[in-house]
Amino acid sequence: MKITKELWGTSPDGKEIFLYKMENAKGAYVKLCSVGAAIVSIVVPDKEGRLDDVVIGYPNALDYFADGPCSGKIPGRYANRIAKGKFTLDGVEYTLPVNNGPNHLHGGPKGFQNQVWDSRIEGDAVEFMYFSADGEAGFPGNLKTVAHYIWGEDNALKLVLTAQTDAPTVVNLTNHVYFNLDGEGSGSVLEHKLELNASQWLPTDPTLIPLGESEDVAGTPMDFVEAKPIGQDIKADFPALKYGKGYDNCYLIDGAMPGQLTPAAELWGPKSGRHLEVLTTQPAVQIYTGNWLKGCPAGKNGHTYTDYDAVAIECQHCPDSPNNPAFPSTVLRPGEVLEEAIIWAFD
Repeated sequence: MKITKELWGTSPDGKEIFLYKMENAKGAYVKLCSVGAAIVSIVVPDKEGRLDDVVIGYPNALDYFADGPCSGKIPGRYANRIAKGKFTLDGVEYTLPVNNGPNHLHGGPKGFQNQVWDSRIEGDAVEFMYFSADGEAGFPGNLKTVAHYIWGEDNALKLVLTAQTDAPTVVNLTNHVYFNLDGEGSGSVLEHKLELNASQWLPTDPTLIPLGESEDVAGTPMDFVEAKPIGQDIKADFPALKYGKGYDNCYLIDGAMPGQLTPAAELWGPKSGRHLEVLTTQPAVQIYTGNWLKGCPAGKNGHTYTDYDAVAIECQHCPDSPNNPAFPSTVLRPGEVLEEAIIWAFD
């Protein structure tokens, strides 16, 4: 594995931004940057062996700050939404920035995704670290988060996320990378086929906060138990699809067990023949079909992205878990180590 590092820019507050390239013996490679520990590029072969970049992103480091899509980055301290920007832990109520309608999203406007992480090459891996101080964005406890990326000779990218705290807090971590398996900038992903290992989903209110109970996907447009084109039902007369102008919904992964890798999703690019399998230790996956990509920063290679040009498959815990005791807990306490993994395997 060949890993290189270069200075890619400087943040508005003067921090150096680094770009890493991890290339395997077949020439397939991944690029990562220290803004939000972001996945900038994943370049893998199609059915003819032609290499192409299959994730959207930007040509300039500064474009990764405060971009609407949160492209390729690790949001935090709490990915996804917390209702009304409030939660109670051990009898104490905490107030967070409200930045998504009436709710808190992705750690707020100064979340992990908009920070420059410390970074280094660690053997055959690239590692990023972010220290979130007690009270940052309203969350309790000093939190140390590490993102450890490994790129394999088999064209599989593995991300291990760990976190430790010195006071009780809540944590939900994912990566918000967007895929277009026919190549970034190639147009809509609505013809991509998606399959989810999920027979249950979480209905929400119009602000995308879960109502509290999961429901069967069977008989609804939310059903991806068998592979189908993303766009097949996206315009259906169904509340969830109208709330978000497409899919922006959390699915519960069938058979998920803490610490155990479980298949979450599969995606097929119809033109390229590329196939992606996603596995994770997390209990849920948020599917977001890029419903609001239009107006984001200019893309790589002179491309302009518009709505539905890529899909995010975000392995995580459930939205608003701190306010829903029935959901898998996102509470992290001193002495514990949060450890979650996501694998994106391409062929």
